[in-house]
Amino acid sequence: MFVYSMRASTIKLVGVICVALTVLITLIAFVPTYAVSKNAADADAQVSYNYDKIKTVSDAAAFLSQFGWQVDSTPAEIKTVTIPAEFDKVFAAYNELQKIQGLNLAKYKSKDVTRYTFRITNYEDYEGTVYANVLVYRNRVIGGDVCSADASGFVHGFEKK
Repeated sequence: MFVYSMRASTIKLVGVICVALTVLITLIAFVPTYAVSKNAADADAQVSYNYDKIKTVSDAAAFLSQFGWQVDSTPAEIKTVTIPAEFDKVFAAYNELQKIQGLNLAKYKSKDVTRYTFRITNYEDYEGTVYANVLVYRNRVIGGDVCSADASGFVHGFEKK
């Protein structure tokens, strides 16, 4: 005959383990599972754009194509402009638009930059002429916008609305 004896502390330990397993199994059974839909996963994905290596007109046009814009291969204008040393109300508002895009012209005060202006050919739901301006300093895009040619038109960042 085989006799096995248990102390009270061993019984308590086995009881605590059984209760813990029961609670764990209950939690697993009743915790809801959520499926991540493809659209939600796409919304969380980071979109990255390349703002560097803008050396030619075609580089500036390729930069705009990252945002889905199709432009004329020949720019409407290439001009050297100077970022003002002091921002007036209009330029301060323009810089706020740049900050929304993750850019800031304040670092380039009094600097000469190149502005490439392209005519956009695929702007939807608008009949007038639309331009894209790209400001480049030392082969890097530092600012820009998409705007209509109308006096009462619109101005927004590079991304499509």
